[in-house]
Amino acid sequence: MQRLFISIGRWLLPLVLAALLPAQALASSTADHSKFEALKGPFASAPEVTKACLACHTEASHQVMKSIHWSWDFTNPDTGKRLGKPRTMNSFCGSPLSNEPRCTSCHAGYGWTDARKQPEPVQENVDCLVCHDRSGGYKKVATDAGHPLYEPRTMGGKTVMPPDLAKAARSVGDPGRDNCGACHFNGGGGDAVKHGDLDTSLIKPSRKLDVHMAADGANMTCATCHTFNDHIPSGSRYDTTAKDPHGLDLPKDDHNRATCESCHGDTPHRETKLNDHTDRVACQTCHIPEFARGGIATKTLWDWSTAGRKDESGKPIFLKDDHGHLKYSAEKGDFEYGENVRPTYHWFNGVTDQVNLTDKIDDGGILRLNTLHGDAKDPKARIWPFKEMRGKQPYDPELKTLVVNHVFGSDDSAFWTNFDYPKAIKFGMDYAGLPWSGKIGFIETRMTWPITHMVAPKEDAVKCGQCHTRGEDGRLAALTDFYLPGRDSVRWLDILGYLALGGALAGVLLHGLARMVMNRKTRHD
Repeated sequence: MQRLFISIGRWLLPLVLAALLPAQALASSTADHSKFEALKGPFASAPEVTKACLACHTEASHQVMKSIHWSWDFTNPDTGKRLGKPRTMNSFCGSPLSNEPRCTSCHAGYGWTDARKQPEPVQENVDCLVCHDRSGGYKKVATDAGHPLYEPRTMGGKTVMPPDLAKAARSVGDPGRDNCGACHFNGGGGDAVKHGDLDTSLIKPSRKLDVHMAADGANMTCATCHTFNDHIPSGSRYDTTAKDPHGLDLPKDDHNRATCESCHGDTPHRETKLNDHTDRVACQTCHIPEFARGGIATKTLWDWSTAGRKDESGKPIFLKDDHGHLKYSAEKGDFEYGENVRPTYHWFNGVTDQVNLTDKIDDGGILRLNTLHGDAKDPKARIWPFKEMRGKQPYDPELKTLVVNHVFGSDDSAFWTNFDYPKAIKFGMDYAGLPWSGKIGFIETRMTWPITHMVAPKEDAVKCGQCHTRGEDGRLAALTDFYLPGRDSVRWLDILGYLALGGALAGVLLHGLARMVMNRKTRHD
């Protein structure tokens, strides 16, 4: 019966995938935006483009404003805790507060300059082009609170021209990997810095890198799995589906395909023993053996405590390693990187406790900025792969809270201008309206990031012996709260096994000896 279900699942899978493919791969759109008179421009600003879009898509801005892409605000349904970038701390840049024009360059809108409050609900301030431009020429400026360039500007010694807004408006279509990646591939301030499994190598990946996104694979976009309902995306690290009880998504009504099971079901293998793993082991654990495999290194350490160093002439120091990666920056401190990184593994049931800016912390050891729930006894938990980010960041050793570090801006308080931590932190905490004792310490932090992209071909999946083995090299060596065959032993069970083996061997020998004796006796007779 189980084989029958597996066969049916294999027959349904191509149909499911066909249903999930981007619309343009199956049928052309019913509207050719290049012919719309309202999109011919010229446009003096990006909000003018949005205004033109709203003439037809009347509800789009209202929908976007209800999404986390707009609000950066999320209440965890499991813990009841209010989260989001302005509140929740990370082991990279820390907090966007007081640094908005830089951090809000990745906001899905224009002009959000004060993250202490929600963006102004102005419909024209929603950025349609960041998700829907298909010309490839639309880009936000890293320092202008979400706006693109409107006039030529010299950057890094080169003159950068503004995008052709009319051309971008006429090109609009379903989001591609490059649209989503404009922000998500560059989280933490650069390509591949934050996630480890998201970087620009996924814009045109090989099948070896990602079987789902490769042109010679399924050629999926991000939105194939991260489906949108009224501009609300599915899939979030704040509220992860660690174990999908729905299985195949069609015909289902949850509209959430951001799990492996929604396409593959929970018994996708021909081998029954492999299917026996899926209730306790996430698909990603076996099918993403390493991350940062696309030739772009991900950041694995960020130590803010060393920032601010200058040379003898008073100039900020910047150093690169043998691979050309910035290993020290006076603005940000020391860095370490990794490529082809083996994940760390944790039991995870989808619930995570995040550290907010106002939370009291325990500085007696390493601070975990997000604590994963789940263990071997939890039926909702499975073994998941993660990137483990190591950090060392400023905190208040007296009040026991993390602090806002004001880094960006031309004002005298910005750390990247004056390299003065006390001045930068005082400005940041005053801006946030939070108390600060005036004392600065640095605390080691850890932050885990779920690994769920860069799915390797099945022939490159983790082999049985990489987990079911003894010694520190075993992938699951750190998970000791359960019995793992091939790794663990139970003394009385081992003794019984040896006795059974010895008994079987003795039985074989005695049987053979008896046959020899009887054979000789028969011949003698």
